[in-house]
Formats: sequence, C-alpha cells, structure tokens
Amino acid sequence: MSRTVLITGIGKRIGFSLAKYLLAKGHKVIGTYRSHYSSVDQLAKLGATVIPCDFCQDGAIDALIEQVSQHTQLDTIIHNASDWLPDNADMPPQQIMQRMMQVHVNAPYQINLGLSELLKANAKLHDDSIGASNIIHITDYVAEKGSKKHIAYAASKAALHNLTLSFATSLAPAVKVNSIAPAMILFNESDDDAYKSKTLAKAILPKEAGNGEIHSLVEYLLSSHYVTGRSFAVDGGRHLK
Repeated sequence: MSRTVLITGIGKRIGFSLAKYLLAKGHKVIGTYRSHYSSVDQLAKLGATVIPCDFCQDGAIDALIEQVSQHTQLDTIIHNASDWLPDNADMPPQQIMQRMMQVHVNAPYQINLGLSELLKANAKLHDDSIGASNIIHITDYVAEKGSKKHIAYAASKAALHNLTLSFATSLAPAVKVNSIAPAMILFNESDDDAYKSKTLAKAILPKEAGNGEIHSLVEYLLSSHYVTGRSFAVDGGRHLK
C-alpha cells in the first residue's frame, strides 16, 4: 500500500535517510527542512515534495499546515525535526528552553492538531480503519534518563513523548501514535576515535546502530494495527549499564 508521509527535518541523518528509504518503497514523501543541504535537492529529484519551514519563525507552522492540507491524502506524520542546544549555548537560558520546546513540542502539537482531520479521513478509506493512519514522534533516549549538559533538550523530548500518550488517546481508533527513542544511531564524520569508543561503551550492544534500525521500526509501526501510545527505545541496552 502506497502511503503519503509528512516527515519534518529531512535535511540530514535520520530524516534524510528515512525519506529516501520510503521513496524507494514507492511512498509519497512531503518533507520539511530548516537549512538547505544538497540532500534536499536529492530528495526532490527522487520525487519528494520539499518545503522550507523554520518552526521558530512566526506563522511558519500555520503556513505548513495550510500547504499540506491541500493534499488529498495524508496518512502518516513523522516528527523528526530536532535541535540540540546545550545548556551553555551563547544565549539566555529562557531562550534555550523556549527554542527546545518550540521545535520539539509546540510544532508537533500544532501540526498534529492541524492535520488530524486529514489523517482520520484517510483512515476511513481502508476496510480496516482501526489504526490505519499514524503519527510517529522521534524523541530521545535522554527523555527518560535526563542529561547533565542538555537539560532543556531532554525535558522537551520528554514532553514530546507525553504528547504521544495524549494524542494516542484523542485520535484513536483511526490514528495510532507512537514514539521512537533513539540513542546514538550514526556517528558524524568529525567524531574522533576517542569519542566513538566512549560512546560505544555506554551500551551493552557496543556498535553503531545505523539508519536501518529506524527504517525497520517505522515499517513495523506503519504495518501494525494494534500498537499505540508506546515508546520504542533504540539504544543498545544503555539502561542496563
């Protein structure tokens, strides 16, 4: 079954990889990006509809909702857009918290509310309408553990998971809402060996997970008709260290 999927934050890493994967599977992808990378052009050439959208700009989220609402079909939203400001960033603490909450909480909240009727209408097109549409929030391992240097970030990701619980209840039974909580999925090219060793040692499965882990989990959540309001950790067993 071909789906129409809105993915926020398609410019790099998980968002880019997931958009490319779903396009290859024959799905229609609508993707948002804040900063323009060559990867955005790659996705456009592959058939994705790409939309510039900075969630921190006034009116940007409303404009996005209006634009996506013009599509006749939407059955999946994947909230991947993220910002990773440390608490010692060069700005006042209240601005750090405000930005983290805006990107990770307010934007998904508005988008879910603004596009919920489109998701529910799509579910009615299926013989089994229960759980036919999906919302997936990409949260973070630190949502449960907390963080010493990214307190605002961790708090906002925890709030995003709480949205999962509320929307799973309010949008049932047509729409399933779940969270994926990854730890380290991919190293950056700039990461040195010392950093890699230190990071891998945090898990009882000491390896780089790779984007395939996220692809497989998304596939599972899209195909299931009986899983909602849950968080799925992709962290190599860090909680057991």
